[in-house]
Amino acid sequence: MHVSDSFELGHAMRGEDQRSEGIFSYVRLEQRVPADHPLRAIRDLVDAALRDLSRDLGKLYARDGRPSIPPERLLRALLLQAFFTVRSERQLMEQLDYNLLFRWFVGLSMDDPVWDATVFCKNRDRLLEGDIAAKFFVAVLNLPQVRKLLSAEHFSVDGTLIEAWASLKSFVPKDDGGPPAGKGGAGSSRNAERDFHGQKRKNDTHSSTTDPDARLFRKGAGKEAKLCHMGHLMMENRNGLLVDARLTEANGTAERTTALDMIEDTAGPGSTVGGDKGYDTADFVAGCRERGCTPHVAQNDTNRRSAIDARTTRHPGYRISSIKRKQIEEPFGWIKTVGGLRKTRHRGRGLVEWFFVLTAAAYNLIRIPKLLAATG
Repeated sequence: MHVSDSFELGHAMRGEDQRSEGIFSYVRLEQRVPADHPLRAIRDLVDAALRDLSRDLGKLYARDGRPSIPPERLLRALLLQAFFTVRSERQLMEQLDYNLLFRWFVGLSMDDPVWDATVFCKNRDRLLEGDIAAKFFVAVLNLPQVRKLLSAEHFSVDGTLIEAWASLKSFVPKDDGGPPAGKGGAGSSRNAERDFHGQKRKNDTHSSTTDPDARLFRKGAGKEAKLCHMGHLMMENRNGLLVDARLTEANGTAERTTALDMIEDTAGPGSTVGGDKGYDTADFVAGCRERGCTPHVAQNDTNRRSAIDARTTRHPGYRISSIKRKQIEEPFGWIKTVGGLRKTRHRGRGLVEWFFVLTAAAYNLIRIPKLLAATG
């Protein structure tokens, strides 16, 4: 072999070795995430809350058949879906396949396979059965570093509409014998031929074939009626963290009834509860006082007499509550826009409530690290 040929062969072999070495990486996934990335502080909180739920989560593992997706990883993935406004579970699985940050947060290594979207949803339903969203919500609030951020004396309540995953064309008479839930909907040929013009539709006589739990409701005069559920939040006034989240049927009394339930479960005697004009009714004010709370609701004296008089409004605390209660619009806005719940992607009140509560917990997780950093 000629000397020049030998040199070229050796050079080619060294180049091949270099390319082979480039296939392997000796950098851990942990090192790929910047030390000051916001998700690091959030993951520490999630880890601590999940440790407190270890017994509840252990009951959700499959005892036989195919190995199930660990519920801790399921919950982490669903939190990412809320943090980054991922529209569907299928897109979430796609992100987990190539997004190193998502893999690190969930707990997947570089080589771990990603789950099928259908399998992910079936495993997710086990979390619904264990009421894990509500337990996780409480576990985050019960962390020692979080408890010192919460006020036990001053709260605000409010409600909002969560648009259902159902078309108005699915809202048909109950005795119509229409298609079963989930089979008809807006795209069925039966509804395509139906003429709704001039018909009066009420919740007493009609229901949605797509989501029977949804109710036709409008927020106020001049607003369009929609099929929806009603979400409720209770916020502590010191730092604006959510201390309770629930979802109910949408009707004219749900906001006040659910608020009284949240007050009874969360607010102690001697506390104050702020609310907008919708809470200025004799029943709600009396209900607050029966529970030992002072109602700091906005006065509604348009063509009527307010249930709140000068005995309450003359105190400086009433004016402070009137300012603080407006902060509750911030979590509602985040849940609907970033959290993706302006129009839910799920059917059935149980599943919609599960995601509403989990998204409320995600909002708290976004806020808590900033508050801890500010308080030192």
